[in-house]
Amino acid sequence: MEQAYTISVFTENKIGLLNRITIIFTRRKINVESLTVSESGISKDIFRFTVVIRTTPDYIGKVVKQIEKQIDVLKAFYYEDKDIIYQEIAMYKMPTSVLAKSEVVEKIVRNNNARILTIEEEFVVIEKTGHEDETQQLLEALRPYGLLSFARSGRVAIAKPMKPLALHLKELQEANS
Repeated sequence: MEQAYTISVFTENKIGLLNRITIIFTRRKINVESLTVSESGISKDIFRFTVVIRTTPDYIGKVVKQIEKQIDVLKAFYYEDKDIIYQEIAMYKMPTSVLAKSEVVEKIVRNNNARILTIEEEFVVIEKTGHEDETQQLLEALRPYGLLSFARSGRVAIAKPMKPLALHLKELQEANS
């Protein structure tokens, strides 16, 4: 049975690597549900790809091994949701008049632990961080009040296991020596 997995891929910052990684999913007919890329925090030369996919427990290991075979990939890991701490960010653009004329939208924002980022003459931007179901719930609550625009980021995740990447890289270096 398919389930969601979060894959963390640590790489060197090389042109074309994102394309090579996404081809792995395309060839296997796996849809990428979320993709986020950022500096890893280990070094400004090491980047982290956080990819969310749905696949079977038997298949996830094979996919991650294929990713690790790519030149410039240092290490890849996969996690179930219970093994990570994760969030996304969503932004909602609403007409300023909706917020000014009614307390309903303000209560929706407060009840969803969201915050107002900016109030302009024509629009207000609201921000919500949380899991996808939480940001989706706020979207559905705001939609009837004239939502102008909506954007949601990909997942940002940190693994609960405590073995640091630096130790994995050291082990990898020793194995290749």
